[in-house]
Formats: sequence, structure tokens, C-alpha cells
Amino acid sequence: MEKIEISIVIPVHNDYYALEKAIPFSIDQLQRLDLNFELIIAEDGSTDGSKELAERWARLDPRICLLHSDERMGRGRALARSFKAARGKVICYYDADLATPLKHLPDMINAILGSSDIATGSRFLPGSDASRSIDREMASRAYNFLVRLILRSRIADHQCGFKAFKRETILHLLDKVNAEHWFWDTEVLVRGQLYGYKISEIPVQWRQGKHTAVRPEDAVVMSYSILHLWWQLNVSRR
Repeated sequence: MEKIEISIVIPVHNDYYALEKAIPFSIDQLQRLDLNFELIIAEDGSTDGSKELAERWARLDPRICLLHSDERMGRGRALARSFKAARGKVICYYDADLATPLKHLPDMINAILGSSDIATGSRFLPGSDASRSIDREMASRAYNFLVRLILRSRIADHQCGFKAFKRETILHLLDKVNAEHWFWDTEVLVRGQLYGYKISEIPVQWRQGKHTAVRPEDAVVMSYSILHLWWQLNVSRR
């Protein structure tokens, strides 16, 4: 059996039409890297046929692996399960809608093969090219400001769904990260900084999906998550 060098994880929940494009496009782009890879579909309780679509692809291509959950686990838990199953020395993930184009993937992988422990895409650096609605832009900037202020993070963009890790780094962090859903992306970066891991931010192009919208309840949940992590890091562990 050939040694897997790169593991790619795509988290999926009712993303049939996005996945229909993402799987063949990912395979095409990954083949150009000239590295042995596996593509893991972290399918999380979908009811729209995403599981069956991934199953058909997995039967056609042994490099594709489906990890299915009958019940919704949450984005964070689905990613954590997939990372534990991944075999590559570099583990990457990106969202099924390919909001960040895969042309940035070589930069992420090269950062990890170099001296970085974690690489994360950023929509807020010089050279970034992000296009989204004004409400989404304002909410994202406010959220990242609060994370930097309250959690003392030095990262510009915590929620970009385009990240890569050294295998040993993410396996060490998984049991420390408690978030089960969207806050997982932020918590892994905050805890990574606390452990002294080298994190590279890479400017990326990003386009908002058609069905992406900011809901008031999302802002409440994410704000609570910031304060809850601050409590864990500064009060409860004492």
C-alpha cells in the first residue's frame, strides 16, 4: 500500500449540489500535485442524497473515503473524527462550496511541508480578494475583532474554511478543542497559539455562496462561544 502524503477532508451536511462539483474537481486538482493523497468526505447526517453521491464516488475511486454519520454530529465533531482517521502527514480541509478556490491549496501544503504547524486562509490580509454582502463583511470583521480582543489571538481571519495542519499538531489539539460546530475553526487557532505552534496565514480569494446568510441567532451563539472559551482558558482551569 502506498504511503498517503496528503489527506483532504470535505465536511458535508446537505451539500449534494456543491459536492457534485467538489469531488471531481478536487480529484483533478489533487492529481496535479504529484503527491499520494486521500479524499475524505465527512458526511454529517445529510438527508439530501449527499451520502449516496459520496458512496458512488468511493466505489469508483479507492482514494475517496466516506465517513458517514446517521445523526448530525456538528461540523467540529465531524472534522475531528475525520482527522483521526486520516493517514496523511499533512491534513487539509475546505468547504464543499469551494468558496476558496483550490489554486491556493499548494501554498497551504507547502507551508506545512516547510516550517509551519498550521496554515489558514485569510480574507483580511493584503493580497486577499474577498467578495461578500455588506452585512456578512461587517459581521465577520466584528467577530474577528472580538476574538482578537477577548481571546488575545493574533490571527486576522479565524473562520475561513480552508486550513491545513501537520498531522501530529492537529492530533495533539483535537482532544483540547471542545467546540462541536462552527466555533471549532476559531478554537483550534486560539489553542494552537497558546501551545506555541507556528501558524501561517495565507491571503486567499473567497466568494460568498448563494445560500450563505448571517442570522441574528448565529451572532448570539458565536459571541457566547467567545466568552465561554475565555472562561475556560482564564477562570475554570484555575
